[in-house]
Amino acid sequence: MRITDTSDQWWKSAVIYCLDVETFYDSDGDGIGDLQGLAERLDYLAELGVTCLWLMPFYPSPQRDDGYDVMDFYSVDPRVGTAGDLVEVIRTAHDRGMRVIADLLVNHTSDQHPWFKESRRSKDSPKRDWYVWRADAPPDTSDQVVFPDKEDGIWALDDRTGEWYLHHFYSHQPDLNVANPDVQDEIARVAGYWLELGFDGFRVDAVPFFVQDVDTVPKQRSSTKKAAPNAGSAQPSGSTDIESVVHPHSLLKNLRAFLNRRNGSAIMLGEVNLPHKEQREYFGGDAGDELHMMFDFIGMQKLYLSLAREDARPLAKALRDRPSIHPSCQWATFVRNHDELTLDKLTDKEREEVFAAFGPEPEMQIYERGLKRRLPPMLDGDPRRVRMAYSLLFSLPGTPTLFYGEEIGMGEDLAGEGRMAVRTPMQWSDGPTGGFSKAPPRKLVRRLAPDGYAPEHVNVTAQRTDPDSLWTFMRHLLQTYRACPELGWGEFSVLPQPNKQVLAHQCSTGEAAVIAVHNFGSDPVTVSLDLTLGEGHADVTLTDLLSGGEVTPEEGSLEVALDGYGYRWLRIRPSGDLRIP
Repeated sequence: MRITDTSDQWWKSAVIYCLDVETFYDSDGDGIGDLQGLAERLDYLAELGVTCLWLMPFYPSPQRDDGYDVMDFYSVDPRVGTAGDLVEVIRTAHDRGMRVIADLLVNHTSDQHPWFKESRRSKDSPKRDWYVWRADAPPDTSDQVVFPDKEDGIWALDDRTGEWYLHHFYSHQPDLNVANPDVQDEIARVAGYWLELGFDGFRVDAVPFFVQDVDTVPKQRSSTKKAAPNAGSAQPSGSTDIESVVHPHSLLKNLRAFLNRRNGSAIMLGEVNLPHKEQREYFGGDAGDELHMMFDFIGMQKLYLSLAREDARPLAKALRDRPSIHPSCQWATFVRNHDELTLDKLTDKEREEVFAAFGPEPEMQIYERGLKRRLPPMLDGDPRRVRMAYSLLFSLPGTPTLFYGEEIGMGEDLAGEGRMAVRTPMQWSDGPTGGFSKAPPRKLVRRLAPDGYAPEHVNVTAQRTDPDSLWTFMRHLLQTYRACPELGWGEFSVLPQPNKQVLAHQCSTGEAAVIAVHNFGSDPVTVSLDLTLGEGHADVTLTDLLSGGEVTPEEGSLEVALDGYGYRWLRIRPSGDLRIP
């Protein structure tokens, strides 16, 4: 491959950083983070090495689900600023070499959204078919709810019209009727609006519900709406039989085609927590014409099982089992995100192992399937294990995604309800508000992490100038990853070696390769590695990427000594390669 190829499909070698504007930095002292505050911190993110910002919802909202219950898809919540502030953030981020993506919520709205208010006004409302209604009482759907501690089914009765509306999430978040061509057109219009304001793509929320609802809708109500030209709907003009003509995945294909017409480099990063076979379908199969990127939920869950067992084999198997995907598509890797740390793809026994290791107390668990904790507290603050986990994240094939505060090792607030436990304010300095705001602590949008992970112990100011800090280590990882296009573009393979606690893997483009070795165990171990590039590359150079300097293999092999929870990154390249070692 040529290094210039990486600029065409930037998402394959990006570093994504997810943040919530309201918890990142408060510039005006009202206790709520804002867009002007984010603008003031963009240089910090550029210095860290971030290349793509992912903004959690900033739209007007009743805030019953931390902004994921949207009242207006075309506006900015006045609590965090204005559309003008947002444009300045995007423009400044672009100037600093960062792209910006936004959450695109295509599955549901708030029940306070004008569309739903009109929909529930009467059965004959023009917006009635913008949501999913049924006249007959629904069966028991308690096994389909996303939040089992809050809802007992996915249908809610609307007293005004006497019919039930669909909601896979909270009952105050009615599902949109995505089979309706007018809704498809409106979703495309929303995406087009934010692209015009400068966004570089979207993280698409709850994609399987968006797609699967197409199968649900026609059984309840058909539509006589004509296909909308902007969305490129699969619905033929004038058709009245939605079920016979709308294929669920055509919605994603149409939306991707629309994005690429408006902005050829815009992406869709999808939240798809499904088995591997179904994940491949959401990439668009052999055509690769649906999602550009998808989070590797299975790899993440097996990573925690491997950490709990100090056995690399579960993760190695998950990585080998990844389906082949189109060259333009990419996996997004992560160890933490903004939601609960879901473990739903593990067996019951495996999940209990992870609970016992990293969340043994009931207040650490959520929905009987996940954890409401951040990584450092789960690993008892052991810097060896924390650094090994992040070294692994950045060396895995794919695009690493960080949740704000991971670079300094922030902890959680277990007193926070549900997923709010990990969405505490960013900790910029020591002091009662962690440098997040000049407001008194009682007025902050959310409580800070307490105890050993409070700002006096964990903050940016203390770590940014400390050569031995986690922040400095993470910055080095980001820079090293960006210098290794093999990790985002190369062919992946697990290298054979006899130690169950060790994962040795390689990402190779044919011309060069990066080999990473990670010890999941507490005991030191020595690993023998085959260091050949194949035919035509007999004369190669081996570089230690994290510690620097060249390494001399013996007859194409190398003995690698690893401390407990140790790691190494090695690059094999032909002698005379033009890149800096």
